[in-house]
Parts: sequence; structure tokens; C-alpha cells
Amino acid sequence: MNRTGRTSLVGATALVLAVTAPLTAAQATPAAPADPAGTAASTLPATHGAASPERATLGARDGWAAEGTGTTGGAAAPASRVFTVRTWEDFRAALAVPGTEPRIVRVVGTLNATSAGCGAFEAPGYDFAAYLAAYDPAVWGYEKAVSGPQEDLRAASATAQGQAIKVKVPANTSIVGIGRSAGITGGSLQITGVDNVIVRNLTLESPLDCFPQWDPTDGATGAWNSEYDSMVVYGSRHVWIDHNTFTDGAHPDSSLPSYYGEVYQQHDGELDVVRGADLVTVSWNVFADHDKTLMIGNSDGAGATDRDRLRVTLHHNLFRNVIERAPRVRFGKVDAYNNHFVVPDGGYAYSFGIGQESRLVAEKNAFTLATGVPAGKILKKWKDAPVTVADNLVNGAPVDLLAVHNAQFPGEALRADAGWSPELRARVDVPRAVPGLVGQRAGAGRLR
Repeated sequence: MNRTGRTSLVGATALVLAVTAPLTAAQATPAAPADPAGTAASTLPATHGAASPERATLGARDGWAAEGTGTTGGAAAPASRVFTVRTWEDFRAALAVPGTEPRIVRVVGTLNATSAGCGAFEAPGYDFAAYLAAYDPAVWGYEKAVSGPQEDLRAASATAQGQAIKVKVPANTSIVGIGRSAGITGGSLQITGVDNVIVRNLTLESPLDCFPQWDPTDGATGAWNSEYDSMVVYGSRHVWIDHNTFTDGAHPDSSLPSYYGEVYQQHDGELDVVRGADLVTVSWNVFADHDKTLMIGNSDGAGATDRDRLRVTLHHNLFRNVIERAPRVRFGKVDAYNNHFVVPDGGYAYSFGIGQESRLVAEKNAFTLATGVPAGKILKKWKDAPVTVADNLVNGAPVDLLAVHNAQFPGEALRADAGWSPELRARVDVPRAVPGLVGQRAGAGRLR
């Protein structure tokens, strides 16, 4: 069965040959890509200078990703390792070209990782109606995890989807959207165990899990659990994520059905930085209309990999109508400054989650809270850890986030002073200017 996202051997071989063959004089001069229809990845002429978005490197002192060797991605790529892609298959092929030498992948238009629909991933014999009948709590109960033929087929279907929509990003790579309408729908970028990656100017519509698992033991009434984040930084270093828009797009949580009285949750997170990842800068992005949005550290028991790592800078990002995890932090030294949080009037849980051994510094941010949302909810204590907050505005007025949290939740009081002072900040704006700046400049299609 052909599944969306799998590249044919012929297509992959043709791409490798195109990359490894010597450039001709015609290829080395300014010209339109050889494949205007977008049926194959193509090399670009070597005329793109350092000022072009795909050749950009992270500025000195611009957050944790500037530490040490800095982050240059594929800026030094020769013309033979610059690819323009217009389909998900070609995107996967461009990233699969062997070697860790610098590469640039230019995304034109929207790449759809699931254009064939969920049916393309279904294992023979899987039937959702049969799944619902088999694990109905009135039949199965709440005492044990689901098992049996339909669960096995669901798991096999989920594996097929994961293989089709996940793509590994190699070291020394820049992925850059071209123009105002570049993006990826339903795909999951896996930045795993590599160094020196840049992702810019993409609208990333969250993957829709076709096969969530019912877990009757999750809470008192069970829950549907889903997989797939738009982007995962796992065990990687020197990663710059800039001017992207993360969104649920055509499938917001409000559009999802319910089964067994629980929302059929088909979304996971938008961005995860986990398992020993380190030196990451997340700047000028939009995170919109999502529940569990940004997690830094995914387990209290991951100290062996995460302690003294997970150093992440978040600046000039817009978090709009985000319910929670903006971010939730474990272990890491996280610097969150000059971000704008637009908080909805329904369902809001918190913005900054203070977790296991976290060291969050949150300064000079702006919060626009809906009427009736108390500022004390901005911080959430998951585990005892110190936090530094200073010069933050709530609805235009200075507010001590720690003081209002501790007053509202005295049984969950947080400690002051994260114990470190950020030094890698290239640009710091007064918090009163942040909503206007971020509103005008953050997100995909707004590179300058």
C-alpha cells in the first residue's frame, strides 16, 4: 500500500544523482528551478548571498543557541546541497541525502504529509466502530489498559502514520520557508541527536493523530491520548527556531468529537525540547489556539539526561489563546523575556509551569488577560523550584507574578530567585512595547 510521505526509490535515487553530479555552467548561473511543476527537489544557483533568509545565521548573543560555536545551520551549503521542495515526498528526500555537510532546504508552498487521508495508514482489519464497541467502559471498565485485536490493529495503524509523517532533520541544516505562504501540514520534524539546525518562516499545522489510544486508567473517567508534535528537539544542540507559526489550523480542539464522554484528543504538543537537548533559541514565533503547547523536559525522572542541559531562550514570541505549557519546564535554565501572552477567557490553566529542578527566568513579558482571569494563574507550581520574575506587565500594568500567585495559591507557594542571570540577550525591549512589536513581526511570512 502506498502511504503519504514515503518517497519512491526512483525519486530518491534521482535526487541523489542530481546532488552528487558536477554543476554545469547553466546550474551555476541565476535561473528558475529546473522543475517548475515541483515534482522533484532541485538545486539552486550559487547566487544566494549571506543576506538571503536561507543563508542567515543566529546573531551573536541571541539566546542560548549562540553559546559556544553558535548556530549557523546550512548557511555555508554549496549550490549542490541547496534544495527547493514543493511536496512532502521531496522534502523527506532532500533531508535524506547522505552526509552532514551543510544543506539548505527551501520550502515553497504548503507540504501536506497526510494528503491521502487517515485511511492510507489503516492496518487491514482495523475498524474504529469495532474499537469503540470493544473498549466501551460499560463493557471493558476502567481498571485495566486496553488490549486485544482491535488495539493491536490500532497500534499498527499508528505506526504506519508515524513512519509517514515523521522526518529526521540532519546536522548542519537550514529549513526555510520561501515567501509568505510556506508551511507543513500534518508533519512532525524530528531534530534528534544532531547539532546546528535552523528552522525559519514556516506555518506548521499540528499533526492530527488518526489513531488516538483510549486509556481507561487515565484519571477517574479515562482519556484519549494522542501522539505527534509539530517539532521535537530531542538530544540536540544549537537549534534556532525563528519566525514560525505553530497552529492547529483547520482542526482546533473545539472541532474534535467526543467518545465515552471524553474529547477524542488528536493533538499532542506544538514544540517539545526534551531528553538532553540543549542550547536552543526560540524567537519571533506564533503559538496559537492550542492546549498543551511547549514542553521543556518531559519527565521528572530524566535527570540523568536533562540535568545541566535544557538551556532554552524564548523571546519575542506570541502565545495566543494557549491553554497551558507556555512553557512547562523541568531541569532547564530557561530565559523567557519579551514575549506576549494573549490569554483566552475560557479554559485557561497557566502559562509558566514550574517543574522538577527548573530554573526559569521570566522578565519583561506582556500579558493580556481576558476579563475574569486572575494574574495569579500565570505561574503554576508542579514541583518545588525557584523562579525569577521581574518587570512583567499584565494588561498594561506592572505586576509581581510571584506575589500574586502566592497570594492566590498559598498552599502552592513558589520560591523566588532562580539562581542565575541571563547574559545571552541580543535585543531587549521595554515590556510596554512588546505587544506591538510581536504583533507586527512574529510568525511566518514576516522575515525582514
